[in-house]
Amino acid sequence: MSLFKSICRRSLGALAFAGIVAASLGIAPASAATPEEIKARGKLMVGVLTDYPPFGGTDAQQQPAGYDVDVAKLLAKSLGVELELVPVTGPNRIPYLLTNKIDVLIATFGITAERAKQVLFSNPYSALTIYVLAPKSLSIKTPEDLKSVSISVARASTQDTAISAIAPPGTELKRFDDDATALQALISGQVQAIGASNTILAQLNKDYPQLQMEPKLTLREQANGMAFRKSDTALQQYANSFIAEIEKNGELSAINQRWFGTPLTKLPPMPQL
Repeated sequence: MSLFKSICRRSLGALAFAGIVAASLGIAPASAATPEEIKARGKLMVGVLTDYPPFGGTDAQQQPAGYDVDVAKLLAKSLGVELELVPVTGPNRIPYLLTNKIDVLIATFGITAERAKQVLFSNPYSALTIYVLAPKSLSIKTPEDLKSVSISVARASTQDTAISAIAPPGTELKRFDDDATALQALISGQVQAIGASNTILAQLNKDYPQLQMEPKLTLREQANGMAFRKSDTALQQYANSFIAEIEKNGELSAINQRWFGTPLTKLPPMPQL
């Protein structure tokens, strides 16, 4: 299955699954604030993305699967409780957390000062890099070189913001409504380059090796953290100890190997907020 079709299929499945789960959320929203309360309840409710594989996608049964899901499974195991996965989207991640529909977000959530005004972050448990990606045959060495290149991005995404900040006037930056259509524009030859992460690069080189895509400009290194409500400091501290432990014992590296094909490199430091 192509990368484009895979993203679309997973996104549609995620929407259907999210609708089923959302209908039940009003019945018994989470109220736990400490590890002890979660243990007493016997269940950990984790918000995960299902439209951003391999961090968060769906499997053949349209159930959440990916790097973040595997981390969530280990966290629930550490607490000795059942795991309930709740699909979230980029826009509703924080609202789901703040309205007690979940206990924690493990959803490829970049640690930023703006988001830290609303939530508590754990130390990083994963990272991704945002690039300008283009074929090896295309020479792009500096931002000035972008002026002669057509580039696709998902509208209002991290990569859109980053490229807009460095691209010279006159750069042909084509904005699409989502990652799937921005990606299809590249695959179909509508554009020469794309703003995307290392996760997209890995999948492109797997599914479309003939494109010979490579990073040209590094736009941003993003450290991802779990997110908690501001009052849930005990759960945040537990998570920090948990992350340190699974990094030390190799379980986190095994997850990275499973989903990205390489061992985990050293996690980035906590950003200065």
